[in-house]
Amino acid sequence: MTRVWKWNRPVTVREVLEDLQQERSIAYTTVMTVLDNLHQKGWVRREAEGRAYRYEAVSTRAAYSAALMNEAWTQSDNPAAALVAFFGMMSPEQREALRDAVRMVQGPEETPAPQNPTAENPATENPAVENPAAEKPAVENAAVENPVGENPAAAGGETGR
Repeated sequence: MTRVWKWNRPVTVREVLEDLQQERSIAYTTVMTVLDNLHQKGWVRREAEGRAYRYEAVSTRAAYSAALMNEAWTQSDNPAAALVAFFGMMSPEQREALRDAVRMVQGPEETPAPQNPTAENPATENPAVENPAAEKPAVENAAVENPVGENPAAAGGETGR
């Protein structure tokens, strides 16, 4: 899939083969089988061109990634804990990208209140300060279910094809 997304146009088995052969030795039939499997799974569509096919991605790489994340999240027995653990694995840049994405989805009228309470009255601006243990179970469960450093995507068999 990476090669199909890379060109963002219909590609032939031969084109993908030649690109992959720059990095490693691979057989034409292997590439043909993989593209056929992707077609059978609905990830690519194909159109006949002479005796060959041209393959084109059905969705974008971003949509594919979103579907993987949604599938993993919905299969969790504790989705809130899974999100907390996932956020804990993010780099500062990734967390900023997440904040930007939330702002885009919410729109300007729904922008959340600032996260940092003022020194004068922290309890009024941050209700969790009154009861610091209110959200603690989800965080503790997240750490137990998926310790930081473990990569849940690796278990899903993502190959980057």
